Amino acid sequence: MLETTAIQTSRQAFIEQHEQASFYSQPGWLGLLQHVYGFKPTHLESYTAGADDPARSLAGTLSLYTVRSPLAGTHLVSLPFSDHAPLLAQNEASALELLEQAIELTRQRKARYLELRTGTNPLLANHPAFVESDLYVTWRLNLESDPALAWSHLRKPVQHQVKKARKNGLSIRVADSATDVATYHRLHVLTRTRKHGMPAQPSAFFHKLWESFAPGEQMILLLAEYEQQPIAGMVLLGSGTTLRYAYGASDERYLRLAPNNLLMWHAIEWGCEHGYRVLDMGRTARDNEGLMEFKRRWGAELNPLPYYYYPRQAGLATTSEQSWKYRLLTSTWKQLPLPVASSLGGLLYRYLG
Repeated sequence: MLETTAIQTSRQAFIEQHEQASFYSQPGWLGLLQHVYGFKPTHLESYTAGADDPARSLAGTLSLYTVRSPLAGTHLVSLPFSDHAPLLAQNEASALELLEQAIELTRQRKARYLELRTGTNPLLANHPAFVESDLYVTWRLNLESDPALAWSHLRKPVQHQVKKARKNGLSIRVADSATDVATYHRLHVLTRTRKHGMPAQPSAFFHKLWESFAPGEQMILLLAEYEQQPIAGMVLLGSGTTLRYAYGASDERYLRLAPNNLLMWHAIEWGCEHGYRVLDMGRTARDNEGLMEFKRRWGAELNPLPYYYYPRQAGLATTSEQSWKYRLLTSTWKQLPLPVASSLGGLLYRYLG
């Protein structure tokens, strides 16, 4: 059924006013998922009254995507390629109605499972139909209005690494063109392939992200340069009072120069100067000890990031990075030539949603 403009406007207004809405809740992000990956959302909704009541208003919304994957089978997810997608509802009754609709849709579409990436949610945690997975956490760093004050709160070893990067001649530049996006994507493919052994997002994803969000400064791309050569990059996504570290990439040959430390400090500095209250350092697997320690050193606070599943825990997001399946996949992918990894990754990535 085609949606009317009035329904779309009502949903957008509800999302914008909801205190738990994240960057990934907004229509622009949902539109990007459809444009790049061909995913079309099913919007579930609950209302304050019945359909025959002219005074009724929207009380909750949940967007679900059907992903048909040869890797994980057909499943429903809210939201694909999104670290944190809170359940947006006015009250418990509205939230329960959305969950019942989601379970029924899962049954109707004969999906293997339903995945809700809500983060901590007591209602889901106590719901008898859902299973909780706690493989991930997120790290949140409170920001100051004055970057100098934020600097004073950093541990001495962290300050030393930032100073080291500057002494080594590194500089940070805020991207200002689509050419910079292409430069970042090359670094991203290099990192995903050689370091992580995983497919990388297609170039079209980052270009659409830039086109959709850079004009309003909701996407900021930082590039670390050494002798005028880009050696690392960081993508930041801003919404409300939260600035999110979404993607990072670097050329491992230059890690001794500490580019990632300088990038992180510049992100903190930029966030302080632009009125953000929190830097979300992004989703981290609990068993990725190196990345956990890197974020801990900046003074960020660990927050659980549980996902919830019906009727059982399944899919790639529930696969431990220490499992033999994960290690087999990553060790194989690392052997691919970069041009092959880039092209193949662009085709396969949609199935990782």
